[in-house]
Amino acid sequence: MKKRVILSGGGTGGHIYPAVAVAEALTRQLGDKVEILFVGAEGKMEMEKIPALGYKIVGLPVAGLHRKEVLRNLSLPVKVVRSVRKARQTIKEFGADVAAGFGGYASAPLLWSAQRMGVPTLIQEQNSYAGLTNKILSRRARKICVAYDDMGRFFPEQNIVMTGNPLRGRFDGNTDRKEALAHFGLKEGVPTILVVGGSLGTRTLNEVMKDWITTHPTERSVQVIWQNGKYYDKEMAAFMADKSAEGIWRGAFIDRMDYAYAAADVVISRSGACTVSELCLVGKPTIFVPSPNVAEDHQTKNAKALADKGAALLVPDSEAVARVMAEAEALVADKEQLEILSKNIGSLAIADSADRVAKLIIELLEK
Repeated sequence: MKKRVILSGGGTGGHIYPAVAVAEALTRQLGDKVEILFVGAEGKMEMEKIPALGYKIVGLPVAGLHRKEVLRNLSLPVKVVRSVRKARQTIKEFGADVAAGFGGYASAPLLWSAQRMGVPTLIQEQNSYAGLTNKILSRRARKICVAYDDMGRFFPEQNIVMTGNPLRGRFDGNTDRKEALAHFGLKEGVPTILVVGGSLGTRTLNEVMKDWITTHPTERSVQVIWQNGKYYDKEMAAFMADKSAEGIWRGAFIDRMDYAYAAADVVISRSGACTVSELCLVGKPTIFVPSPNVAEDHQTKNAKALADKGAALLVPDSEAVARVMAEAEALVADKEQLEILSKNIGSLAIADSADRVAKLIIELLEK
């Protein structure tokens, strides 16, 4: 008889792809003995991404809290009630044996309903600072998977398991550097900096690059892989129209992150949970520029957790344009510091995170 597992996570890739990585691990470990259903939020990216990967998904009419357009919050109570009702219906019709939440709007009503229906639940907290929803859900969760130390501040200590953040993709650090540089049209023997701000892009990191290119119009001591994001692509293309692109690869999206990491000597990046985990796996010296526009400032807390261990450098968003490229250029020239940062960030990597979470789900299935 098949075991049935519901996985809920969405809104951003940082919630979707850890859930998918665990789904893949469950399939590797259980084969056709497991049936998986995803639950997401209507209108969010998971409703397209998950079916494209071959999984079934049910959408809930849940929505997030609007901090600026407060009048839009008037419909939230109705959406919450409808979401809980649909979550209960979905759990019952699917016959769920376990429900696991990876963050995003739909996780809360799904796990809240499962817990009250007697279905064992598991939470995967990706950040170093837990959000309010997971704190509440953790009271009845059987297992709480974390990626940072000292999470007993937020959750019942006896249920915490260090698993790391599940990732999809190739992050084994074995990609050929020469091949990677050729992929981006860059030269061997020149220090390379990767500037990456997520799939949509990051205004601050794009302003960092604009300032650096303007002040270094031709003579540059480093070459750069610059992912400017889909949202800013036309604007950055227009900016570069009359500038020298010598030693600069620029694009909206990097389709081979394994190549980008292999080519880079130093990475300048935001500090979302999954990005941090990727950088630990590839052991890259990193300067984090945390986004200030996220709930509970968790990106700063993620970056600080590494910086406090000598595993990364941290530059505040407000100081990035003035500081970060100069610090990156100084860092690529400091071989001793590069080695220290690489060793320390690599020591925090957990390569089998998805399998660890999957095994915990299987333990719950067998109880």
